[in-house]
Order: sequence, then C-alpha cells, then structure tokens
Amino acid sequence: MLPTRYDLTPDALGELLADQPAYRARQVWEGLHQRLLAPDEMTDLPTALRQRLTQELPTALTERDRTIADDGQTTKWLFELDGGAQVETVLMAYPDRVTACVSSQAGCAMGCTFCATGQAGFTRQLTTGEIVEQVAVAARAALPRRLSRIVFMGMGEPMANYDRVWAAIRRLHGDMGFSARHLTVSTVGLVPGIKKMTDEDLPVNLAVSLHAANDTLRNELVPINKRYPLAVLAEACRHYVDTSGRRLSFEWALIDGVNDRPSDAAELAEFARPLRAHVNLIPLNPTPGYLVRGTPPEGVRGFRNQLTRLGINATVRVTRGSEIAAACGQLAAPQTAPVRLRTRVSGPASSSDS
Repeated sequence: MLPTRYDLTPDALGELLADQPAYRARQVWEGLHQRLLAPDEMTDLPTALRQRLTQELPTALTERDRTIADDGQTTKWLFELDGGAQVETVLMAYPDRVTACVSSQAGCAMGCTFCATGQAGFTRQLTTGEIVEQVAVAARAALPRRLSRIVFMGMGEPMANYDRVWAAIRRLHGDMGFSARHLTVSTVGLVPGIKKMTDEDLPVNLAVSLHAANDTLRNELVPINKRYPLAVLAEACRHYVDTSGRRLSFEWALIDGVNDRPSDAAELAEFARPLRAHVNLIPLNPTPGYLVRGTPPEGVRGFRNQLTRLGINATVRVTRGSEIAAACGQLAAPQTAPVRLRTRVSGPASSSDS
C-alpha cells in the first residue's frame, strides 16, 4: 500500500525524493502543511514531479458525502478510509472563529449509551495522516477565513488512540501553525491519557465528557467510569489543572429527567468547583439508538442558572448541524452512503465550543 500524503514524516518524504534536489522535499512539505495544496497544485514543482507525486502520495480521505446547513456555516464530510472504514468531520463558522471537529477513530469502543458513535461500535484507529488530512480539508474549505480552532470531539475516543493523536497535534502545531491553546482534546475519562497529556510540553486544552457526577448514574451513561470512577478522574483532572495551568472543561449532555435535576446540578457543582472547571451544557441531540429526549430550553436555562448560583462558570452550547446529524454525539458514519452534496438552510446559531 502506498503511503498517503500526510502520513509521511519529513525524513520519509526526503527518502522518497532522494533523486531530487534537497530543497524539493521542503517545498512539498510546506505545500502540504502551510499552503494546503495537493501535489498537482504545487506549480512551483516541475510538471513531471507533480504527476509523480500525485500517483505516489494519494489522499487518505475519499469524500463520500458532504452536507451543508446553518445557512452555509456548518459543513459535514463523510470520508472513506483505506479498507472501507468511514469517518465524519465537521466545520463550523462563527462570526469570531472557525472551528473544525475532527475524528480520531472510525467508530468508538466506549459504549456511551446516548452517543451515536458509541452505538455504532469500534472499527479501527485512525493514522496520524488521516487525522491531519481532515484538518487540511477543513482549513481549505474555510478559506478565505483562517481555521482558528480544532477540537478532537468527532468520532472516537482520542485518548484511546493517544500516540497518533498526539503526533497529529505536534504536526498541527509545529508544521501547520495552529496555537496549542486553540487545540482541545476531549475524553470520556481515560485517566492514563489525561496523565500523559498533562506531562506533554504543549498547553493543549482538556475537555472531559462528564454527563453525571455520581458513580451510579455515570456507570450507566459512560461505562468507562466503572474502570476510572469519579474519584480517580478528579485526581487526574486536578493534576492536569495544577500542572498545566490550563482551564479544564466539563461537557454535560442534558438528558430530560436523567441528569438535569436540581440534585444533578448540585453534584456537578460540588465536583467542578475544586477543579475550577468550566461547564459546557449541551442539550442532548437525538440519535436513533437512544430515544430519551434532550432537556427542553426552559430546563436548560434553569440548570445553568442553578450552576451559576452555586459559583460555577457554565455556558450553553447552541446546537449546530443537528438536522444533518453533525451535532455533538450524532456522528456515526453509516457504512454505505452515496456521493452527494446536500444543502440544508437553517437559522444562524452560535456555540461555546471549547
């Protein structure tokens, strides 16, 4: 199998171009990562070399579907990978920023009951190049605006693919120029990954998908809690906050009658306060395998207001892309999909993405 264009390291690219002047490898690397060009678009290269690289450095992502919503401000791609696995990537444009939500695995093994990706099960890990290429595609689509934030909140559990995810983060930071402070890694609470990220030298943001602040309910909603219960998770989060100095975020999908009661808000406040954590409230988005509805708007406001009274900084994430199954918890990448471009128009929306 040929290496894909973003899976090559600089050394491997140099070996591939060993018959060329040394500066050619630098040109190609910068063309891919800084100019976001495909090999056949690099007009500073000889035509024969462009043709050769197009054959020898294929794309890792084959677009199978692209869907647009929110008056053109939200785009979701369905990509097919080598071997037939599929993943989804989402681009969201706001007045003050442009955010890409990227996937780190095809499917997910964490089994969170309310998440479409978790309901679909795990297929395989993504390579570093497959992760980076998602960002390159999104950054090109964002032009002429600059992609400003990248969140690892798409399909999969980033901490379960830690080495490839962190290699991608280093590439995004060092070669594509993204600030580490504008990169956010989300986890359902894989404590070993949180500990490893705490010791890294890039100040990347951490978002923990919490959803419940007592072990009984969290065991049901987020099964990994049985391995890393809340007390263990809190200790890892405290070490992250004390060591990195970065803000910790908790994601909380509000589920009607399940985790949106006054007692749930009180438990969340007690858990978040010692960690100085910010709370992102997300009304549950519908998924085919979990029929409980999200908390209605008045309940969301009441929950947020109670958290505020209890001294917690909480914001409500306004849903983007739910009508195209692009919102939080909805990415599932059906295994068969036609190639098509759909445009759905919806009203403007904003978000408090991490």
